[in-house]
Amino acid sequence: MTTARRDTYTPETLLSVAVRVFNERGYDGTSMEHLSKAAGISKSSIYHHVSGKEELLRRAVSRALDGLSGILDEEGARTGRPVERLEHVVRRMVEVLIAELPYVTLLLRVRGNTGTERWALERRRDFDHRVAALLRAAADDGDVRADVEVRLATRLVFGMINSLVEWYRPEARGASGREVADAVVRLTFAGLRGE
Repeated sequence: MTTARRDTYTPETLLSVAVRVFNERGYDGTSMEHLSKAAGISKSSIYHHVSGKEELLRRAVSRALDGLSGILDEEGARTGRPVERLEHVVRRMVEVLIAELPYVTLLLRVRGNTGTERWALERRRDFDHRVAALLRAAADDGDVRADVEVRLATRLVFGMINSLVEWYRPEARGASGREVADAVVRLTFAGLRGE
């Protein structure tokens, strides 16, 4: 591995390396030594950019959470019938997951062992509840089936979308991000509408 000089590293490039190592080794299994070796810089150079490993984790999961939470502020998520808003949110969730794949992968692997992880899980729960409320509103309007409990349906939709982190690889030949988003929307809403 080529050793990089400290001045060639930015907080963003260091974050990218940290996310890769956290995803490979797990956050708890990653030491500052692992991070310095992967980055090709000394531990003291890392501390020049961040206060420590947990700050890197917070920045990484914030990036994923900000992307997901931002969806709910988009016009497509705020206007129209609840089912249309829900469709927008589902499509955008897939798009954000694909655009921020390593960051969302890390977010989905946090377990609540640190203050940052507990904070991230709380933000994720808030997002999940807001999406579930949209699904509930769509069911109340009669636009999606009401014979499947809303929490269960929400978990199933999230499960399908979140499974992308396990198999989707943008560098592999196959379905594009748009094709994946289209397929998820078709499958989700065919099932939710009982088609």
